[in-house]
Amino acid sequence: MAILYKVIELSSVNDEDIEQALNEWTAQGWAFDTMQFAMRESSKRPSMAFITFTRNDETSD
Repeated sequence: MAILYKVIELSSVNDEDIEQALNEWTAQGWAFDTMQFAMRESSKRPSMAFITFTRNDETSD
């Protein structure tokens, strides 16, 4: 059985948007895997977030 990956890019990085993305994709059967932040040198806040989800590919052998 193969593993499928889903990567979500968030350009607005705040708690509400992260929570919404996590709830939306886990409700569709995806499991949270990792979260990475892209930083700007001029700011201490992240400018983007990448959230990775996984799930089993039911169609593969």
